[in-house]
Amino acid sequence: MNAKSTSLLADWNWFEKIWLISFTLVTIYLYFALDDTLIGLIASLTGMLSVVLVAKGKTWSYYPGIINVVLYAFVAYGQKYYGEVMLNLLYFLPMQFIGLYLWRKNRVSEVKQNDVKITILSNRARIWWTILSIIATVAYGFVLKQMGGALPFVDSLTAVLSVIAMLFMVKRLVEQWVVWIIIDLFTIYMWLAAFLKDGSDISMLVMWSAYLVNAIYGLMNWVRQYRKQREEQTWGA
Repeated sequence: MNAKSTSLLADWNWFEKIWLISFTLVTIYLYFALDDTLIGLIASLTGMLSVVLVAKGKTWSYYPGIINVVLYAFVAYGQKYYGEVMLNLLYFLPMQFIGLYLWRKNRVSEVKQNDVKITILSNRARIWWTILSIIATVAYGFVLKQMGGALPFVDSLTAVLSVIAMLFMVKRLVEQWVVWIIIDLFTIYMWLAAFLKDGSDISMLVMWSAYLVNAIYGLMNWVRQYRKQREEQTWGA
């Protein structure tokens, strides 16, 4: 292993390594055991790699993320989750490139070029974002219902919150993880409904279950990293 690849894995703790390896093995096993699709398998694996890297605050998380959003949109289209399709192709895909650019501009230091600076919202901003998300969810839910989509208001909720969470992610906000946790819970319900209906797309259900665990870990890790960065700024002032 060369020096560059060693440095990329140098700050991975035992939980992160075991978690990523375990998820990968489980996903591959289910792919063969339940005869899932290859596209679903690749979407699941790239998605998990991406969110683990985001939880670690790594700028190169966006590379597997680009692959994930394209393939996930294809799978979601097959289940008539049109909100998920439009969200991924029209929003998540371009935001991957925007996020990569902004994160690279806000790295912790020249020494830690893969680590991003972390910020938080004010209490007032949190209230306004909550009100906005409720209004947008109801409005978009009626649109999806008219389109004949499955679970239109749940689909709407996950789509609207995903827009907000991705924006928070690009802006390097700790609050993104609270939003991702809510999204993961409702999206697990969506893909569980799809699995119980026809027994397909088990990779998507496993992927979102893994996302939930990762989001909880990401919240704890980003809070810890934010406090650490604040302390370093204080001592460096």
